[in-house]
Amino acid sequence: MTDIQADGFDPSHLHPDRLIGLVAGRQHGVILREQLTELGLGRGAIAYRCKRGLLRPLYDGAYLWGQITPTLDARALAAVAASGAAAVVSHLWALAVYGLRAADDERVDVTVAGRRARSRGVRGHESAPLHCLDVDVIRGIPVTAPARSLLDSASELSTRDLADVVELAQVKRLVTKREIAATLRRAPQRAGAPALRALLGEPAFTRSRAERLLVRLMRVAKLPQPEFNAAAEGFEVDALWRRQRVALEFDSYTFHATRAAFERDRRKTAALTRGHYVVLRTTWREMTGESHALVARTAEALALGAGGAPRGS
Repeated sequence: MTDIQADGFDPSHLHPDRLIGLVAGRQHGVILREQLTELGLGRGAIAYRCKRGLLRPLYDGAYLWGQITPTLDARALAAVAASGAAAVVSHLWALAVYGLRAADDERVDVTVAGRRARSRGVRGHESAPLHCLDVDVIRGIPVTAPARSLLDSASELSTRDLADVVELAQVKRLVTKREIAATLRRAPQRAGAPALRALLGEPAFTRSRAERLLVRLMRVAKLPQPEFNAAAEGFEVDALWRRQRVALEFDSYTFHATRAAFERDRRKTAALTRGHYVVLRTTWREMTGESHALVARTAEALALGAGGAPRGS
């Protein structure tokens, strides 16, 4: 497993700590108990290095060598190694490995086919045997493939957060709509399937349809009508209440999932924010199914922007 001899090294001529460093250096600073044993270290030698701070236990049977703070990759690899054969990083932690969100939970999500990982510091998930297309290896870390990671995480994210992470996954070219659809067909009963399927089926909407609907919503709510496709801070804004300094952008999962659109939207948002505009975003689903939420957010922003009197443009 250590492959030291395969690289031309003779373990008998190297200090054990040098050997540990060589192995851990290939594994994000992580080394396993069985690897230490292969290198000739017994329990006493391992305990001695832990006492000196050279080895730091991360998870059962997995240690960090010579580092103070483990990286995200180190924690992910150590958690998988501690969970046994066929274990993979999954769910929200898989999204973190792919750089799609922050790892905001101390426990690493790990899925093992047929049983639940029970290592200390691991949030275990049980699954049927994973299809080969649902598993990947990223930087040496066994992890669920991007589409499967989105499916597993869908039930733990809000609708908006899920839409954002799916869009970012496309921007990073990690996944396509076709791959998501294929993953849903392989695991249609997963808890996150309805949310991800609904997002996948979200109809694209044109500006004209969105504009007409927004006009009706503002009229019914007795809120001011915006300007459409108006210029502000050097960008064209979908809907703009200039006096109240409120901007509304129409987000479309179908049309915004390109790197150019992603980067343009963020430059626009940054420019508007610097210009002291409140920037709101909405989707076709919110406009048609949760319009009350959109109206409430818009009314609040307009009230703040107009000093408490948004009504009666």
